[in-house]
Order: sequence, then structure tokens, then C-alpha cells
Amino acid sequence: MPSFEDSYLGQLRALIGSRPVAMPGARVIVENGSGQILLIKRGDFKLWGWPAGSAELGQSIETTARQELEEEAGLVAHRMVPVGFASDPVHDLIHYPNGDVLQAFSMIFHVTEWSGTPRPDGHESLDVRWFAQDDLPEDRTPPVSRTLAALHAYKASGGVFQLI
Repeated sequence: MPSFEDSYLGQLRALIGSRPVAMPGARVIVENGSGQILLIKRGDFKLWGWPAGSAELGQSIETTARQELEEEAGLVAHRMVPVGFASDPVHDLIHYPNGDVLQAFSMIFHVTEWSGTPRPDGHESLDVRWFAQDDLPEDRTPPVSRTLAALHAYKASGGVFQLI
């Protein structure tokens, strides 16, 4: 796994500091056969959130999602379904503990088929656990609830792509 400093976002940060930046990325909702969802305990915020991350130059958004899921949760997605897109200028504005600010433009993928055993990487993810959708941890990032609501709306609509 490349270091943050070597990543596209890391290189941008070296030039612009902590000022706000718009960044494409991906979030991955992994749902098991029992309807539980997989969350990671994020290394930066120390809160539960989705496997997610920013795109690298030359990388497709699907590749970004696959890479983040494998790096942060140890899973290889077999089938990824895009269910929505998040870009709200209020809800998707992220203030990182180090002072960096980012407006996320995130494709939301739903995964129900994968291989591997969930495991944290010890850096970006400190823990990985399954949660019942109606019993989410209190200490979670704000996008968890909005993103899960987008998945529910997607399913209820018969597969209409959601913009949140």
C-alpha cells in the first residue's frame, strides 16, 4: 500500500496544505446474507465508517472502490453494484483531525458477493465488524446513516440510482 504522501491526494496536500479540495472517491456497502453491513473503525477519526477512499490519477472509480475494500477490510468484491452518488456540499464536507478539509464526491457501491475474511489493516482501519442495520454503533461517521438510507431507497425503488 502506497503511503499517503505518495498518493494523488497526498501530493495535492503538499502543494495546497489543508485548504478545501474537491475529491472523487468511493464508498462500499458490504451486506451479508443475514442483512448485516460491514463497517470499519477508521484510523483517522476512530469512528465506525464505510470502507472508502479517494481515487488516484489513472484509476477508475470502480477500481478505487475495490482497492479500498481490499486494503481496509480484507475483502475482494466479486460483484459491485453502483447504487448512488454522494456530493452534498454540507453533508459530504469532511474536516479531518489534522485540519485537512475535503468535499467528497463519492460513488456508492453495494457488494453482496466477495471472498476473503474481514480484517483491519491496522492503519486506515483499526477494526472490522458486522452490524445489524437497525443496531448501528453510536460512534459512527455522519455518512453511515445517509449512505445506508440511499441503499434502502435504491432497493425500495426497484433499482433507481440515488443522488444524495
